[in-house]
Amino acid sequence: MRWSRAFIPTLRDDPADAESANHRLLVRGGFVRRLMAGSWSLLPLGKRVATKVERIIREEMDRIGGQEMLLPVVHPADPWKKTGRWDDVEGIVVKFQDRKESDMLLAITHEEIFTLIATELSSYRQLPQLWYHLQTKFRDEPRPRGGLLRVREFTMKDSYSFDVDPSGLDAQFEAHREAYSRIFERLGVEAIPVHASSGTMGGKESVEFMVESEAGEDDIVVCPNCGYAANTERATSGAPPVEDEPWEGEPEEFDTPGIRTIAALADAFDFASPERQIKTLAYVVGGELTLILLPGDHELMEQKLIDGLGTFDIRPAHDDEIVAALGAHPGSLGAVGVRHLRVIADPALRGRFNMVTGANRDDRHLRGVDVERDIAVDQWLGVRLTRLGDPCIECGSPVQVRRSIEVGHIFKLGTKYAEALGATVVDEHGEEREIWMGSYGIGVGRNVAAIVESSHDDKGIVWPVAVAPYEAVVTVVTMEDAATVAAAEGIYRELEEAGIETLIDDRAERPGVKFADAELIGIPYRVTVGPKGLASGEVEITRRRDGFTESVASGQVAEKVVAAIVAERR
Repeated sequence: MRWSRAFIPTLRDDPADAESANHRLLVRGGFVRRLMAGSWSLLPLGKRVATKVERIIREEMDRIGGQEMLLPVVHPADPWKKTGRWDDVEGIVVKFQDRKESDMLLAITHEEIFTLIATELSSYRQLPQLWYHLQTKFRDEPRPRGGLLRVREFTMKDSYSFDVDPSGLDAQFEAHREAYSRIFERLGVEAIPVHASSGTMGGKESVEFMVESEAGEDDIVVCPNCGYAANTERATSGAPPVEDEPWEGEPEEFDTPGIRTIAALADAFDFASPERQIKTLAYVVGGELTLILLPGDHELMEQKLIDGLGTFDIRPAHDDEIVAALGAHPGSLGAVGVRHLRVIADPALRGRFNMVTGANRDDRHLRGVDVERDIAVDQWLGVRLTRLGDPCIECGSPVQVRRSIEVGHIFKLGTKYAEALGATVVDEHGEEREIWMGSYGIGVGRNVAAIVESSHDDKGIVWPVAVAPYEAVVTVVTMEDAATVAAAEGIYRELEEAGIETLIDDRAERPGVKFADAELIGIPYRVTVGPKGLASGEVEITRRRDGFTESVASGQVAEKVVAAIVAERR
């Protein structure tokens, strides 16, 4: 391709609203343009990169027996209502009515529709099956951000496995885990598999693949000693050791005028440090006011509450609901003596004594509380947010918390969707049974963004050869010298004939502009052809990832570049 004819609208300055490397560099490099918040157009360079990402995904899916389909983006409401997700995904899904006033939605994912196709399966002999597609999704994200990291419209590869029993599902889940590891390796990103919450997808097990990056939105908990890794929505940890001071007798009430927070109570009384307090949160769960207890120096991870209780019908209680049930406002709440409300406590409170908590009277607290003696706990449930330095649940070593980008997610769905939509087969005994399903997703644009976040420098993007828009660029130092142009054209033809995707920079621009643009868009190899080098029969080859430059005889350039690129292709 000739640069003079290509549409590569590079920019000298960063976009004013850029908040991440991929946003800044993909816009500056002419890969993408924003239409509106969370909606991006792929320009020619961006489309070439995305197509290569899709090719790698397809190759690895086909390798484990995947069969590609293409399902619609617009769905009728009925299957979503049958699975219960019509209401569960309220807010993020775009719903509308067609001209016949039938309820419709824009697909955020395709579990329901693939399951409907699976209802055509009738015998266990037709299983296992593995189907996938690369299709547009639309999610009405409240806060699109980070360039291609958090968008409203995107392309995702979602695949679905269908098996006769749990062991078959386990096998397909592991096949996907291995396929995803190969995909990310070929894309040039280091993805860490971590335990994760299944959220609205359902099922009992899921694994996210996370790439460490400050541009990410998720935190993962990692133990550097034993390798334990989990999203903070799922991560568990041991309780940090705390020595409680002895207390004789029943809890004692004391005045706390105007004190409404853990920090204020700790500042006012030396015996009420945060780790010695019981944090009491009021939530409405399934219409029932419920008290959630955890140590005062810990935060609630709400997703753990949702997963542990198995319901999305959860919200913080309103002030008037709390006062009506307990007689006090938030900041003075506690569970001592409470018998008329459900009480859920984090296991970190087990065995704790001489604790401080609200007395359910405004401006009054209790000290000397023995959790298991004074509080009627209905359910012990791990709901704490795991923190930096907490003991690893596996080996006890201090854990680390790292900011990361989610680049893939695989789920064991079980029979949730098959039961709701009637996807069954007859087994070898002639009995009808629901199909066991798995769901597996990778966002194409998000992986493009993750590659940029992982591989860039102060000059621009550093694409791995496998996904680079072009593998080599032949830079003509001056278009005014006939010998230089002729030599560059010859090298360009040789590279193209050898199967190297090559761009020739034949623009009437200064050499510095050409070099800067080639570095900005991140082409792996640059061949620089100029009068000075040709005078001694040489041209320069520069490797983008480390700037290594060598002079090579002009007749050997194509052979040298081809060998380097072929060695790096994945």
